[in-house]
Amino acid sequence: MTQVGLQLYTVRDAMEQDFEGTLHKVAALGYQGVEFAGYFGRTAEQVKAILDETGLIALGAHTPYVRLRDALDEEIAFNKAIGNTTLIMPFLEEEDRHRWHEIFADMDKIGQRCADAGVIFCYHNHEFELTQHLDGQPVLDVMFSKLPAERLQMELDTCWVHYAGLDPVAYINKYADRLPLVHWKDMAKREDGSAETVELGHGEVDIKAIADAAIQAGAAWLVVEQDYCAGNPLDCIGESMKWIRSYANNGGNIHV
Repeated sequence: MTQVGLQLYTVRDAMEQDFEGTLHKVAALGYQGVEFAGYFGRTAEQVKAILDETGLIALGAHTPYVRLRDALDEEIAFNKAIGNTTLIMPFLEEEDRHRWHEIFADMDKIGQRCADAGVIFCYHNHEFELTQHLDGQPVLDVMFSKLPAERLQMELDTCWVHYAGLDPVAYINKYADRLPLVHWKDMAKREDGSAETVELGHGEVDIKAIADAAIQAGAAWLVVEQDYCAGNPLDCIGESMKWIRSYANNGGNIHV
């Protein structure tokens, strides 16, 4: 059954101030797993200890491209030590977005080394991989056509697919066999057209249809993320969990 996790970037300020206490609060709200975006100076042993204490599962880790390229063995060792076997490339800096074919070659090597180590390698999208085209197609589609499933899986950020003007459910269905992780978040458009991430159920994204499709596709995790929170981030993820519980209570095939 699909489980519910949290991308810890959402509560990054709280994590910096109180790493262990914040993870206790995340677990108490009902999140079953966490996706790391940094470890705030903790050792692998310290991270593993707090995961064991809270019962949280390390479902993945956002790991910068440069670290994946230049320090992959170290990243694999650290993550295996905390019980995580999924590394995710979360973002590509703008200055690198003119050399996609070189990036794909690096990703192919990273993916092969991950596979050899028993680790899943995923790519997490924003909107630019969908609005920027390469060889007549969105970059994201070219990426997944060039790199085989055994070396690259997808973490689809459905909110950014929506923001790019495309259909998140169609993308879930298109990549259903390569989609262990789905980012589940909501947004509203500001007056200038930019995206403001909001609590689940407070925006314009059809988050129920996304959850239904992700569960049907067999995604292992729906991962809540709110890039920026207008209020206290811990309150925001609590509000999102209220929506998730309502979804589950009204027939959503998810256990929280």
